[in-house]
Amino acid sequence: MDDIGPVVSELLVAPSLDPDAPAEAQFTFRAVFVGCALGAVISASNVYLGLKTGWTFGASLFGSIFGFAILKPLSRILPEHLGGGYFGPKENVCCQSAATAAGSLGLLFTSGFPAAYQLGLLGDDPVSDFGRIITFTLCCAYVGIFFTMPLRRLYILKLKLTFPSAVAAAYTIRSLHVGRHAAANARKKTLALVTSFLVAIAWRVVSEYAPGIMWDWHWAWWFYKGGWKWIIAAENWGWIWEWTPAFIGVGLLVPINSSVSFVGGSALAWAIIGPALVATNRAFGTPASTTGAFPEYVNYANMVLDDPVNAPSPKYWMIWPGCAVLLCASMAEIVGNGGTVVKSVAIAMEPLVERAKRVLSRNGRGRSTVDQDEKEVFQDPVPPEHQVPWWMWSGGLAAGSILTMLVMRYQFGQNAGVTLLAILFSFLFSLVGAECTGRVSVTPVTTLGNFAQLVFGGISKGSGMAPRANQLNNGLTGMITLAASEQVADMLGDLKTTHLLGASPRAQLYAQCFGALVSIFLSAGMYVVFVKAYPCINTLSTTTCAFPAPDVGAWRAVSVAVSSPSLPIPRSSGITALCLGALAIVSTLVKYRFVRSEKRRAWFPNWNAIGIAFILGPLCTYPMAMLFGSVIALAWRKYWPASAVMYCYAVAAGMIAGEGLGGIANAVLQIAGVAGSVKGTSVGCPLDMYCG
Repeated sequence: MDDIGPVVSELLVAPSLDPDAPAEAQFTFRAVFVGCALGAVISASNVYLGLKTGWTFGASLFGSIFGFAILKPLSRILPEHLGGGYFGPKENVCCQSAATAAGSLGLLFTSGFPAAYQLGLLGDDPVSDFGRIITFTLCCAYVGIFFTMPLRRLYILKLKLTFPSAVAAAYTIRSLHVGRHAAANARKKTLALVTSFLVAIAWRVVSEYAPGIMWDWHWAWWFYKGGWKWIIAAENWGWIWEWTPAFIGVGLLVPINSSVSFVGGSALAWAIIGPALVATNRAFGTPASTTGAFPEYVNYANMVLDDPVNAPSPKYWMIWPGCAVLLCASMAEIVGNGGTVVKSVAIAMEPLVERAKRVLSRNGRGRSTVDQDEKEVFQDPVPPEHQVPWWMWSGGLAAGSILTMLVMRYQFGQNAGVTLLAILFSFLFSLVGAECTGRVSVTPVTTLGNFAQLVFGGISKGSGMAPRANQLNNGLTGMITLAASEQVADMLGDLKTTHLLGASPRAQLYAQCFGALVSIFLSAGMYVVFVKAYPCINTLSTTTCAFPAPDVGAWRAVSVAVSSPSLPIPRSSGITALCLGALAIVSTLVKYRFVRSEKRRAWFPNWNAIGIAFILGPLCTYPMAMLFGSVIALAWRKYWPASAVMYCYAVAAGMIAGEGLGGIANAVLQIAGVAGSVKGTSVGCPLDMYCG
């Protein structure tokens, strides 16, 4: 069971840090303003980091820590009419939610939009298309937010998914708001959090100047250079050790089952299936050394689609089994829980149904839509006045869907029915993203977007659409899925933090709506700035660029492949996808139907973690770092339980937030021209090339 342990669970669920604290306003101007400002920093850095590495950082912990650091002193110094007054943990959650939403849309500008410009599917440049970019991003921003509300009861109250980063944020907020009766313990926790936070920042920044020594250990390359030629295979398939505080911290939070499944999926994909594909000439790599001096050193991480059916790269081949596992496992989890999504939505819609029944029957005796025993499954601790009413989320979803259909029809020429279908698929894929985030704190939104590209590219091709129009439409529908999945995962994380601290879900919805508005303009603006400074981001005319943009390459490749005359799936990949998907369904249903003990269910593999491992690789650094953290946490809780309750979550929160802030600092140093890529050393890196 993906829960956080009875002792820590009780510790976090307490609604207030101080029983004598005054009543606090949760949705305030100061919390939203500061949260949006902090999210703006994350949004700007994520556009840069996404173009540079394909990886972005969430804003929840950043908003939690620095929201407190800014607002707590101001609440004491300023008079109430100027923003002073009591600042508590629930208002801190509101600040964090605004920051999360304000920093969440950068991925659109590090994947789909640059790919569209590289393929010549939009205007001359983003400046001439700025109006269309803004309206499209506006649609993406809000559909996912309103998707989330009926899912809260499923993922947080029923399935009780961990949401590791959300737990870290809740613990962070709780540790920062020192209560009158727990001052000594709070100081210890805060000291642990601050110490791990500062160490993680320093480590991330300093390691950038010697990445081959302090960050990535390319141990197989070292042995290869020493004469062990065969061991280079480990380097080729991504078995590199990385000292990443964030993923070691995530390992401290997630159940060991998730970490073992993550590593097991990596081993299956990148130590067994991948080498077998290459050995049997079903997938092919490219030489990593352009000079030919190291013929055994091969790159299997490229998304090569010159001939995706007959000569795919291993990374492309693995997309299909990985996506099949993710989709089948997530749907099986929902079915295994008795159709809980339907019950959750039914409970949320019950006021409307009851009102309609009273109108129709004229006597008010209509039978309740949801039985009492079903209601008990969703016993909600939140008072009705703090919950999101059905009309609010359903109305917002309807308005967002209509706006999206109008924008896609009149600005991009896409049929309204196809757009509506894209929104429906976005919801289904969002369930996958929520499962992944809730269990292993990794959301494969780019891959989910790529999968949506394939679905709608097939639909467009079946309707006889021209290849270029197909490429544009499947790219845009993929971006809708990407954005919706990201928003659902982020907001469910915020709602987990809200639940653990007894805050108001309605306040978080308001904060997310304001934060998303900031992200729309800021993310688009930062994209325009970067493209003006580095035109190579949007063109294919140069072979080298300061921004490798790995997600853009994958997005462009899928757009081209799916508009080709035949289905671009290697036969062996399709068969493997069907087999693994069926195995995930059977395993999950057996777990829920025939195994009643939660302890025994923990022995079943976490198929979502396995699917992510297929898609992320060949990059096995994150799974190994997570397992390392989980083993530390397991030993810590077994041999020093009191110390673990006191410090484990604080240390994890500091590590996750610290690496995120360190990544921002590195982005600033890169823009200033003094980053590790300019001033650092390549000692320890393969081919003696800088590997930061």
